[in-house]
Amino acid sequence: MNIKLKNTNIHPNILIHISRGFTLVELLIVIAIIGILSSVVLSNLTGARTKAYDAKVQAQLANIRQDAEIYYISNGNYGVATSSCSGGMFADTVSGMSKLTVSVNYPVGENTIVCYSKGTTYAVSDNLASSTTYWCVDNTGASKQETTILSTSTATAVCP
Repeated sequence: MNIKLKNTNIHPNILIHISRGFTLVELLIVIAIIGILSSVVLSNLTGARTKAYDAKVQAQLANIRQDAEIYYISNGNYGVATSSCSGGMFADTVSGMSKLTVSVNYPVGENTIVCYSKGTTYAVSDNLASSTTYWCVDNTGASKQETTILSTSTATAVCP
């Protein structure tokens, strides 16, 4: 709406535009656009969360491999034979291993950490969230994705 003012203090050729706010249709369009954008962002976050979980599992197991070598240097072996993540070298506080094998340090709901050591060998695996695969590390330096979980009934502790 344009109004021509006839005030003597204002030049007669100046037009003033009066705005009364947004219409209901304009507001609904903006809300719809925000809703569409938020749904796209939220759907992308699900994939990012899964990748973050997998990265955390891989980092934790890499730290276990480092701490196992610290334990080996200090003790001359990988400890007594155990298939428990809370026993043997996996319970060692000096090397820091005990903090890395506790299930609460892994994301909730996906944790199936399996530990096995037998004097001269060890292996640890945990499942990955992005698929039905597992990440495994052992004393040979292996750090790899596997399709089967680590077996604690084998004669030696190595990744499958």
